[in-house]
Amino acid sequence: MALDRGTNSAMEPDQQSAQEHINPDGGLLTVGDAMLAIEELWPESLAESWDSVGLVVGRPDREVTKIVLTVDPTEAVIDDALDWGADLIIAHHPLMLKPVNSVSTDHFKGAAVHKLIEGGCALATVHTNGDSAVGGVSDVLADAFGLLNVEPLAKASDGLPEEGVGRVGDLTEATTLGDFAEMVFSILPSIAGGMRVAGDRHGLVRRVAVCGGAGDNLFDQVRASEADVYVTADLRHHPALEAREASVNGRPYLIDVSHFGSEWLWLTPAAAALSNVLADQGFEPEIRVSGVNSDPWDFVLTPGLD
Repeated sequence: MALDRGTNSAMEPDQQSAQEHINPDGGLLTVGDAMLAIEELWPESLAESWDSVGLVVGRPDREVTKIVLTVDPTEAVIDDALDWGADLIIAHHPLMLKPVNSVSTDHFKGAAVHKLIEGGCALATVHTNGDSAVGGVSDVLADAFGLLNVEPLAKASDGLPEEGVGRVGDLTEATTLGDFAEMVFSILPSIAGGMRVAGDRHGLVRRVAVCGGAGDNLFDQVRASEADVYVTADLRHHPALEAREASVNGRPYLIDVSHFGSEWLWLTPAAAALSNVLADQGFEPEIRVSGVNSDPWDFVLTPGLD
């Protein structure tokens, strides 16, 4: 899933590598330059107040030639990125969302920090700012599902009208919940936990609400949007049960997908957007999406069908 930058056969490899990362003004791409591009695409002002985004590990003046995007900065992701020679990892989920008192290697988070520093690789987080921004996680889901007339479920307080958490829009034509669920399942990456659906398989749906990642805190907004079905992840028992009890004519139906899967789709368009912004500034680093599956589940048991 690396972006194809093309080649220049007239240059020696070392000359070519140096040329690719120099802008017209003669400067090399740095972590600081990359962070400015990240801010342009996914402003920190869009992050939720409880969130932790931005540069986590790294020197702003450090040169960057290879960038990896991932959902989670796990050990396997970091190892894979370092093996490739990455200088910067952009993770959707924070490594340290909660405060820590130590970065000792006795703890896996401390070990990750040491591995990054010793490997010369910076780490940046684009979390809820990546959810709310135009072209963010939920926008990508809405586009993948073919939704029209898309708008945020909860508008950003300090953003554009089209920025905010979640999205709601309309299918081009009504379809059954069963057929829509099969389409969603076919688009998302294959994950051991599969996908759960609540509602009448033959019920018609047209208006669709989506929220990449955990979205069971948005049921009031989903109901207000008059969505027929809500696609999100990490639906807990009580919020989901209460949503079904409060439903009108069984709606909104619920589709509970993988947290990892719902956000993984965003990585490829995010990589392309970052590449475009950096190219406009005269930089052409290698950018790729991590191929490491960080979904935590390995297998699932389900009742047999008679």
